[in-house]
Amino acid sequence: MVDDEQDLCEILRFNLETEGYLVETANSAEEALERTDLGSFHLMLVDVMMGGISGFAMAKRLKTNKETEKTPIIFLTARSSENDKLTGFNLGADDYISKPFSLREMIVRVRAVLRRTQETITAEEHNVLKYHGLTMDLDKKTVTVDGEEIQMTKTEYQLLHLLLSERGKVFSRDELLRRVWPKDTYVLDRTVDVNITRLRKKIGPYAQFIVTRLGFGYFFDA
Repeated sequence: MVDDEQDLCEILRFNLETEGYLVETANSAEEALERTDLGSFHLMLVDVMMGGISGFAMAKRLKTNKETEKTPIIFLTARSSENDKLTGFNLGADDYISKPFSLREMIVRVRAVLRRTQETITAEEHNVLKYHGLTMDLDKKTVTVDGEEIQMTKTEYQLLHLLLSERGKVFSRDELLRRVWPKDTYVLDRTVDVNITRLRKKIGPYAQFIVTRLGFGYFFDA
């Protein structure tokens, strides 16, 4: 946990250790980044507003380091505007908890992120991308919803793969066009909307997780 409020660090440390977790604390991003064992942590709780290096700046460094690029991050902050949250998620955050928060809520969210990321690690070992009952077999190029295989076009498959593999990140229509459609193909922005609609219909109960962020684009909200 990285937060310049020492009292908060101690309170959260006590409560998390009571739940059985092993917790290390740092009172600044600089102190945390000096550690040589950052790659061994399963989760980082990072305050955004700190003197010196901010939590957002720290996350950027972590995501560009091979040892920590996949380490899940939960931001803890009093900054709760939509733009702040979008910034956090675009930096690769797995959750964003606004202060003040209840200890019970924080513990539940920590447990959820750890469970979800562990499921992802297990799936990646078998070259499978998974979110609960929504599974993509990257070798066989198949998609199953609660055990039932779903037929998809190549474009729909690639859209789902991008959104699911970078869940939480908002993609504009232009970015989706660049990353999914062939470069020599002329398509309209509306084409993205049509394919997203078809994709939602095919994944049934998981359609709700492909969210439209008005004015920004689409993302997979885990």
